[in-house]
Amino acid sequence: MKVLNSRSAFYLGFLVGSCTLYFFQRQVWFEQSFGLWRSGQRNDAVLTTDDPNWKVEGSALINLNHPHHTGEDSRVADELYKKVRILCWVMTGPSNLQSKAHHVKATWSRHCNTVLFMSSVEDRSFPAIGLGTGEGRDQLYWKTIRAFHYALKNHGEDADWFLKADDDTFVVVDNLRWILSNYSSEEPIYFGKRFKPYAKQGYMSGGAGYVLSKEALRRFVKGFSTKVCTHTTSVEDLAMGQCLEKMGVLAGDSRDTFHRETFHPFVPEHHLVGKFSKSFWYWNYCYYPIVEGPQCCSDLAVSFHYVDAELMYTLEYYTYHLRPYGYQYRYRPPKPSILNIAAPSERTVMATVKVSQPVAEEPNASKNQANQELDGHTETHTVAKAAPERKPADNSTALMQESQG
Repeated sequence: MKVLNSRSAFYLGFLVGSCTLYFFQRQVWFEQSFGLWRSGQRNDAVLTTDDPNWKVEGSALINLNHPHHTGEDSRVADELYKKVRILCWVMTGPSNLQSKAHHVKATWSRHCNTVLFMSSVEDRSFPAIGLGTGEGRDQLYWKTIRAFHYALKNHGEDADWFLKADDDTFVVVDNLRWILSNYSSEEPIYFGKRFKPYAKQGYMSGGAGYVLSKEALRRFVKGFSTKVCTHTTSVEDLAMGQCLEKMGVLAGDSRDTFHRETFHPFVPEHHLVGKFSKSFWYWNYCYYPIVEGPQCCSDLAVSFHYVDAELMYTLEYYTYHLRPYGYQYRYRPPKPSILNIAAPSERTVMATVKVSQPVAEEPNASKNQANQELDGHTETHTVAKAAPERKPADNSTALMQESQG
């Protein structure tokens, strides 16, 4: 019996040790192989403070070029990059700089105009800004307050919109610019994944990220100087929403023209293929009706949360590299008016239908038609059909929806 127990213990120890070594080597391999892959991509090198595409000002990374692939038609994105300037600040901490923030720095943040990594302690080599707070969930709102104050004071003229994201949030910044291009940064408004309890107009989920207009940011900072807002709770996103509501900042509707959500508080598979339990808190929090399955998410999705390092690079690949050959995008909302390109109310949709060759009326017509189809004489004709294009939802803040579904 003792021999059997010893043998079992040996095999169990061997199995645990092998699994541990496998996962360790797998992570090392992933870091090294992806780093080598990215170093071979033009305009896609992992960022360092010596990267010619970035200028370092203090602890801020200022993007000098809008990154895209050589030969890619990015004229619309490039123009929006210039006209809809976004400062992205990323909530992180000293222990997360290499394990999480590093991967944000190497992927989606490259599409922001300005990037700030906000930590409790300064790290000039990363670089990260030290806010002088502690770490932990009870410090999240303090970090948020100080981060937004810092952004307005030091970079208020460098951007029109100010995005807060976590170091495990993935953001498609170009899609965010499309949403924001329909609004003025001088409007007191902010966008994100909208929750409904504890605030009349709801508030935005912290994990999915949220973005403030410049006027909304001014009012948030003013709220603390006038004592209208205080640090009432450590629940960052709720406290943020309550303060902005007091300061007259509107909670905007970030859904696309088909009413599909763009900001998401979970990883893609949870929204696309997962089933939320009816007792799950999410059902009681969402401001708009929850849709599970492929219609959960806009084709122009903006964000996902709880994204680990490997998924960060996977989503970057899916967003900026993977393309199906021979297709045009199915979802093409009218171009923003800021681009000065008139969007027609109707466009020609090419619908492909099968039309059989006409057959002379004779007793054996049905037989002849069958023979024609067997001989390959049935032809495919392309018919141009004018179909009304769905116009975007009214973007006027005066018509902002206040219903809960």
